Amino acid sequence: MRIVAIIQARMGSTRLPGKTLQDLAGKTVLMRVVERVRRMQRIDDLAIATTVNDQDDLIEKTCQENGVLAFRGNEEDVLDRYYRAACFFHADTIVRITADCPLIDPELSDHVIQQFLERKPDYASNVMLRTYPRGLDTEVMSLLALERAWQKATDAYQRAHVTPYIYQHPESFVLLSVTGEEDQSRHRWTLDTPEDMQFLRMLYAKLPSSNGFGWREVLKILDREPELVNINQHVPQKALHEG
Repeated sequence: MRIVAIIQARMGSTRLPGKTLQDLAGKTVLMRVVERVRRMQRIDDLAIATTVNDQDDLIEKTCQENGVLAFRGNEEDVLDRYYRAACFFHADTIVRITADCPLIDPELSDHVIQQFLERKPDYASNVMLRTYPRGLDTEVMSLLALERAWQKATDAYQRAHVTPYIYQHPESFVLLSVTGEEDQSRHRWTLDTPEDMQFLRMLYAKLPSSNGFGWREVLKILDREPELVNINQHVPQKALHEG
């Protein structure tokens, strides 16, 4: 079984254009995500799925400069882009990560993957019943499940967000929700607005430069300095239909 982490990335963003390649403690946001995904023990490879738009030439160039595989596909139909990338990279199992999660935790992601391997659902994630901070999102699915969604999903938001068709049809897929012991879902660690970027930059300045930290270490910092949480706590999460 070949397990490939596919990181969704593009320069276009309605609330923070170009966020993927903005600086975060001396490296681009994208490379921060790549560095952390590379630390996962349960994957065989990782790749970037970006778009064919000219503005995403910069993402492909960044990938080439850093030895990262890249696939380019449809910007709006991300489900199509993901499925074709999975086929291109010969993935049997796909781990979906997005480039707006520079605090993604390799150990937690490995845990989700391990649960998928042990319990053998069609789809496993830590987002269906959210107990972890937003920004640690890890979804794991079989190629067959992704293919069925690719064939059957018709609503625009289902195509834009890749996996809604799967978890909205429990009658057709075996689903596994991976949850934590405590509800930490109030925390917002994702990147979508200038406030999110400010939060992440201030947080990264307090984290080890080795990039070997985990999500619990982030929590300890926020417990000591709760004012950091206030920077972006008010930011509303976009609804699925907003793209």
